[in-house]
Formats: sequence, structure tokens, C-alpha cells
Amino acid sequence: MRRFLRPGHDPVRERLKRDLFQFNKTVEHGFPHQPSALGYSPFLRLMAIGTRSGAIKLYGAPGVEFMGLHEENNTVMQIHFIPDQCQLVTLLDDNSLHLWSLKQHGGASELREEHRFTLKGPPGSSPSATQITAVLPHSSREVLYLGTESGNIFVVELPSFRVLEDRTITSEAVLQRVPEDYCNRRSCELVEALRERPKNPDQILIGYSRGLIFLWDLQSNKVTHLFLGTQQLENLYWQRDGSKFVSCHYDGSYTQWPVSSDNRQPEPLEHLVPYGPFPCKAISKIYWQTTKNGLPYIIFQGGMPRASYGDRHSISVVHGSQQTAFDFTSRVIDFFIIFSSEPTAEFDDPSAMVVLAEEELVVIDLKTAGWPAVHPPYLASLHCSAITCSHHVSNIPLKLWERIISAGSKQNIHYSNMPWPIDGGTSIAPDPPQRDLLLTGHEDGTVRFWDASGVCLHLLYKLSTVRVFLTDADPNDNMNTLGEDEWPPLRKVGTFDPYSDDPRLGIQKIYLCKYSGYLAVAGTAGQVLVMELNDEDAEHVVDHAEADLLQDQEGYRWKGHEKLKTRDGPVRFEAGFQPFVLVQCQPPAVVTSLALHSEWKLVAFGTSHGFGLFDHQQKRLVFVKCTLHPSDQLALEGPLSRVKSLKKSLRQSFRRIRRSRVSSRKRRGGSGNVQEANAKFDQDTLQEMELAPVQRKIEARSAEDSFTGFVRTLYFADTFLRDSSRHCPSLWAGTNGGTVYAFCLRVPPAERRMDEPVRAEQAKEIQLMHRAPVVGILVLDGRSTPLPEPLEVAHDLSKSPDMQGSHQLLVVSEEQFKVFTLPKVSSKLKLKLTALEGCRVRKVTVANFSSCKTDDYSENDLAVLTNLGDIQIISLPFLKLQIRYPCIRKEDVSGIASCVFTKYGQGFYLISPSEFERFSLSAKWLVEPRCIVDMPEVTSNNHVHTKSGMENARALELLVDAKSIHEFSVSLCLQVGDCLPLPFLGDQEEVRVAVEKMVSKK
Repeated sequence: MRRFLRPGHDPVRERLKRDLFQFNKTVEHGFPHQPSALGYSPFLRLMAIGTRSGAIKLYGAPGVEFMGLHEENNTVMQIHFIPDQCQLVTLLDDNSLHLWSLKQHGGASELREEHRFTLKGPPGSSPSATQITAVLPHSSREVLYLGTESGNIFVVELPSFRVLEDRTITSEAVLQRVPEDYCNRRSCELVEALRERPKNPDQILIGYSRGLIFLWDLQSNKVTHLFLGTQQLENLYWQRDGSKFVSCHYDGSYTQWPVSSDNRQPEPLEHLVPYGPFPCKAISKIYWQTTKNGLPYIIFQGGMPRASYGDRHSISVVHGSQQTAFDFTSRVIDFFIIFSSEPTAEFDDPSAMVVLAEEELVVIDLKTAGWPAVHPPYLASLHCSAITCSHHVSNIPLKLWERIISAGSKQNIHYSNMPWPIDGGTSIAPDPPQRDLLLTGHEDGTVRFWDASGVCLHLLYKLSTVRVFLTDADPNDNMNTLGEDEWPPLRKVGTFDPYSDDPRLGIQKIYLCKYSGYLAVAGTAGQVLVMELNDEDAEHVVDHAEADLLQDQEGYRWKGHEKLKTRDGPVRFEAGFQPFVLVQCQPPAVVTSLALHSEWKLVAFGTSHGFGLFDHQQKRLVFVKCTLHPSDQLALEGPLSRVKSLKKSLRQSFRRIRRSRVSSRKRRGGSGNVQEANAKFDQDTLQEMELAPVQRKIEARSAEDSFTGFVRTLYFADTFLRDSSRHCPSLWAGTNGGTVYAFCLRVPPAERRMDEPVRAEQAKEIQLMHRAPVVGILVLDGRSTPLPEPLEVAHDLSKSPDMQGSHQLLVVSEEQFKVFTLPKVSSKLKLKLTALEGCRVRKVTVANFSSCKTDDYSENDLAVLTNLGDIQIISLPFLKLQIRYPCIRKEDVSGIASCVFTKYGQGFYLISPSEFERFSLSAKWLVEPRCIVDMPEVTSNNHVHTKSGMENARALELLVDAKSIHEFSVSLCLQVGDCLPLPFLGDQEEVRVAVEKMVSKK
């Protein structure tokens, strides 16, 4: 009778669950979706990226990452770091300013929002009067200068964001110096750029959109120099010594202006249209970088001829006789140059150019001849071709890891060897406990291997399957080749290329055996490639085999796409994974399931028409099984064909409604060796399982539903299938119609493996009564432990399975979990997952959870993702729900479909086409950024403006040692004009009192 009792609260188990399970979203891998702003701090050596959704992300050395999110979720328009501070300011499209700080908490740095502010004009003024267009954080670190659409420049205090109205620079005050004829023709319009003058922070350069440029003195509050531009202004840039600046314009020109010591009207030193004389696009940003050899680097965005290159996204670099226009495949958001930021340095000596494009980050090495790209350690463009599938492999052996890295390094010979130039902060996260791979399949027929061990998702190697097939594009084409006389000198950079030569090349399934180095990939047009790892380039013939899944059945005609044409003769492959056999399914439908057993040298594949088994050692087809139902006409149309008609959809929907009203007693049972007719068992036994308060009845699906033959899962197991005395290799297949097929396999011993064929015979066919799609199959050994992976025992990484006790079969459908005994296949235990909210299983895997308190306890559980975005952990073998976590929004269908679990309780899913969200279900295994940003010493000699008494008091409170008091006193002497008695290394309190007296006296 104990099985009928509702289990009570078990405090021991509850404590153990806290030690085993903990849900955290840890880090976002990939490239930010829809970036909108870029910032860089040479002081901190950190880069910031803002997005249209209001996110702000900071990056430094590999492993140094911070993320913040504005509550408003508005687009981030501009990002500016406060000079020599761990602070930055963001401007959103709602005209609000936000101050962010990096502060230490719990031994690590955190990004926090400190203040927010919206600039408001006088009552009755138009919104444009205070619409911010330009932001200048002053080197005094006390104020921000805000240029607006009205032409006025407001000054706000930091960090309080208090408007200093008496220091506002009005457009009327500026126009007093403008000649009358010029002023009548043009108004100032909006402020386009604000730049502080190097070597003289008392002067700022003000650029207005109509072309007027002023040098404004902050001490005298007046214009000292006026520069009359004739073209619409886009941006300004000071040269390092402050004697000249460069302006760039809407007509594709730039002008160099001198700043003389007298007040004479300046004339341009140089006015140039780089790609003239025809009309050109605007130059939106420009850098003029000095070098020791005297030849400057002139770097500008845009400027291309409109007629021929108006659709190009380019940044040009000019250095003496060298000139290259880097051509990006997506729109350039912004860019910056990394150069010497030491105040004592005489020259800029630029080292790298960092470009934020709409779909990727590109870094160009300016020190190396030819200006090659730098391989980024993070911010990888995951979606360079659309991701179609993913596969995770945990705990990669060192030898395989090194071979993959070696193959990848041969592909990266065109990249620069310079260290990553954005190297601020220090990662204090522990080293990854193991080597993990995340494999992503792409629409263009490539598979990318990512190092997913730690915080940075780093590309190790790229595999292309295109060479096996004949396509319109020649894989040997070089997109970057330039003719000697080509003008403009365009050079394509970046990896983002969303266009596929042929959608049939898309990768749909991946399976990697980490012990043998065998890899199987399957695609959209029914192609299955089996590969092995080769450390050298090779040229060989790829063997072909066809698998006719329809088995010449009459009445079926494939209406979808054709198969891919293959190359005849030997094909040359790069070092890495090289295909040696191709299995082509007929009809060439999308491969929906894939399994590889490297010990038996077998690969199984399934489509919407059936499944097959192939011996890749003998290169021979073992068998095929057609699962097509007579009503499955949709399965013959293919994914690239016309969508089914609205009439048919409505007809099927009404049929389902009618069937839902039929009593469950009238359900049609499925054919097969074993029927699930144990209704009495289902009603009378609870199996110590707590029922949900309300649980809806699972309605049976008709065999006439479309795609019932769709093969959802394939599984190899060495288990008891015929009788309880002998175990044998077996292949299991589950379909969309709730059918499970089991085949006995006879694999010859190693010494006769090439002489005798592998034989297969169908042993079981199980039809689930509710006919829900089968999404997972698992065999548990005599200890109720999942069977180990192929070759795992041979490498001493797992215990041998228990072949003495009875085995159990777990079948996971979309609506329930069911355990059967083997070999009789009698129902033993069932867990109905479908409740009133319509919860259905979308992904399921076995995960090993270790205790975070002790090293000697771990257990295997099922990690389950539902269509509602919830993750549930279910125990094995008793199928008890342990815990439930909300993870993905139920509306995010693509995110749920892309989710992949790891073997140790981690997971990944796409939050955008270019980003994976990483989460952890384990209390022990946690991969998240943990880093610290120290405040470097300020070596700038910039003049510090007078502080208010409140600011001085705040600064005095921050003094912590004699050295800081000394530095403060020196700066204060510059402000108040007095001298403090030296030395300053005496009693700190005495010095503090002396400083306070002097401040109050002044």
C-alpha cells in the first residue's frame, strides 16, 4: 500500500538538491545583437558596446566582461568614458544621460548605474532646444559639455548632473564673431562635434553642422578663433600637439586647419577629396595620427564615389604611398584607433584599428605590413552564416584538442600575430575544469568548432563540406584579390557572409566521437558525410552510397529539391576533418536524426521517410526502413517546396477538434509486437509519484496526422533485446507518430570485421497509445545507470555497464516519460508531463550533477526543456520531478528550438541570431565572468579646474594615505595659488586640517 501514499517532505533530500541544483544565467557568447554605439577608454584599455535594446557591454582582456541594462530599453546612441576614471556616460535616444561606474564588490568589479539625467529647457521651449547631439567629458573629470540641436552648449556637473547655467555657451554668443555676410547666409544649426584641445584643456573646439567651427576659451568665455567651413560638417579631430585639427565633411572631403597664436583669420592648410572628383559619400569620422617617420596615418570612414560604390561600407587607411579601403559586409557603426596614450609621448604611433560593424567586430593590425586582421578572442560573429544546428561535446581528450587547434592554426595564417590590443582588467575566474567544444552547423555547409570551456567563446577551427559538391561558387575563389591598378583600393574584411550559394548545403545534424576522432554531419538535401581527422592536407576520392528510404514503394513521388551533385575524381582537403564517405538519402529530404557508434563503425540516419544504417568501415549500407504512412503526402513535398494549403491545414485542425471529443475508450490502437494496453496499471499504480493537482487527459493522435513517419531520434545500445541471457548491439528509432523500432545488430569481431557484413533484424516495434512524437530513447543498465558512450569504458573514463541485472528502456515522448522492462518491454513506470498549460517536451538529455559540498557524490538526472521555456530536472530511474526553473520565454520559439544541454548540467540557447545565452543547472559547475579593473595611476599633467567647496570636501573624504594627500595638495596649490608646507609625509590628520583651513580661507 506504500505506493498509494503521497510522499511527504524529505529534509535530507531537499538539502541534497540545494547542493546539486542551482539555476544561473552566466554569460552571453557571441556578438551583441543590433549594436548602436561604441566607446573606448585608453586609460582603462576597455571597450564598450551599446545596443538598440538598451544593453551596454564592456570588454577588456579575454575573460574581462561586464554587462549592464538600461531600464528604459532605449537605443544607446553614444558612449563616453570619463577621462582617467572607472566611469562612463551613455546617451539614449530618449535624450537621457546615464552615469555608470565600475566598483568592487565581493572581491570582483561590477558595473553599476549611478545616476540618470534628462536635460530640460525652459518652460515653453521646443524639444530640439535640449536635444543632445554631442557629448564631451572634460579632462577635469568634473563636467560634461553637451551640444544640442539648438546650437547651445550646456555644462553639467559630475557626478550630480547639476546644470551649471552660468557656464552655458549660447549660439548667440558664438555668432558675435561671425562675419555679417556669412551669418546672414547660414545659422549655426546643431552642434556636430565638441573636442577638447590637447595641451590646453581651457579651450574646446565647437563644430556646427553648417560648417562653422569655433575655438572657445573656457576662462574668458569667448571665441578665440573662427574657421569658416564651406561644406556641411560631419566630425572634427585634433592632431596630437594641438597646433592643427582636421574637419571632415558631407561632400566626401576633409580639411586641415592651423591654429595660430594670434587672432588672424585661419586659412585651410589642405582641402582634399580622397576619391574625387565625382560626387562622394560623406566622411563621417576621421583620425590624423602622427608617427616617428614623419608620414601620418589618415584614417577615415566613408568618402567613396556615390555612383559606383555608394552601397559600400568602408574605412580607408592612408599612410604615405600605402592606401587601402577596407570593405565591410555590414554597416559600420563606429570605430576607434588604439595609439600611444602616454602624455609624454611625442607621436601617436597607432597600433590597431577597431571597427564595430553591424554584424561583427573587426580589428586591423596597423603595425604589420599589409595591415592584416587580428583574430578576436571574443565577440565572435556566430551568425557569419546562419546557425542551423549545434552540438556540444564535454571533456575533450587533450590529444584531440591539440589536433583540432593545429588544424585551425593552419587556417589562420592570414591573421596577424599581434597580441589582443584591448587588454584592460584582469580575469580572476578559476581555470576551466575541462575542455569543452561547441559545434555549430551553418547554412553555407560549414561546421565551426568553438572553445566553450570558459567565458570566451573562441573559434578553433572551421570545417567546410562544400568541396564535396558541385556548386555555383568555386571554393578556390579569393574575394580579397586586388588588381594593381584598381581604384578605389577596396579590400574585403570580416567573416560575416549571410548569403549561401545553395540552401541544400545547410548542416542539420552533427555528431562527434571525441575518442575516435570520427565526425558525422548531415544536411538539408539528405547528405550524410562521415569524416576522420587528418593532420595533413590530402587528396582522395570520397566514396558514395545511396539509401533509398522509400524502397521502391508505388504511389509516392518526391516533389522537393534535388540532391546535390558530387565532384568526380579525387578532391583535395585541408588538414582537419576530411570526409571519406558520403551517404545520400533518397528522396533527398532533410536529415532529422543522426547517431554514430565509432566502436562498431556504424552511422544511423533518419529523415521524414524512414531511417537507415550504414557500415562506414566496409562502406556498405546495412539496411533501410521506411516509416512513411499512406497519408504522409506532406513528407514528400520537402522543406523548400510550397507550403501546404490553407484548406488542408484547416481540415486537419477540425479533425483534431472532433477527435478530442471522442472517448478515450474508442482510441485506435497501433500495430506492433507490444501494445500499451495496461490501462489498469496506469489507473491503479502511482509508483510513489506525486501527481499534479490538475492534469489534462492526453488525447490520442490519429495515424493520419501528417509527418507520422518523421524520425525524431536514433540511439545505439548494447542491451538485452531478444532474451534476458544474451545482450547484443541494437539500434533504436523513434518517430513523430509515437512508434519505436528496435533492431538487433550482429557486428563481427574485430579480427573478422572487414570480412563479414554487419547484419540487422527488426526485433521490436512499440506503438505509444497517445501517439505523441518520441523525442528521446535511453537504456538503463542493471544499476539503473545510463549506458556509457561508445569507447568511454575502453578509455577508462566510465565504469563498465552492469550486464547482470535487468535493463530498462526509457522512452520520452513530447507528453510523457515511460519506463519499460527489457527484454519483455512491459510497462513499469510512467510520468505524465502534460498539464493544463499544455507543457510538452522539446529537448531532453542525461546530465551528471555533482554536489558542491562533497566530491564523492554525484547522480544522473534528466534535464528537460519544455515548450513553455521551463527547464525541469527529473530523477532517474524513478522519474520524480526534482526542480523546475523558468529559462526561456515561451514566445521565443527559436530560442527553445536552439537549446543544447551539456553532459554536466550546462546549456546554451540563442537569444538572437548572433548570441548564445549560457546557463547552468549545476551548483558546482559554473562558468561566468569574474574580473577586476584596478584604477591605474593618473599621469596626466592636464590643468584641473577649480572645484567647489562641496567637491573639495568630497575629495578630502577620499584621502586615505600620505601619498594621496600629497597629490591632492599639489593640485590644490594650482587652484588656490597658495603653497603648503613641505614635507607632506607627517601626520595625516595635521595635513588634512591644514588643507581644510586653506580651502576655507580661499
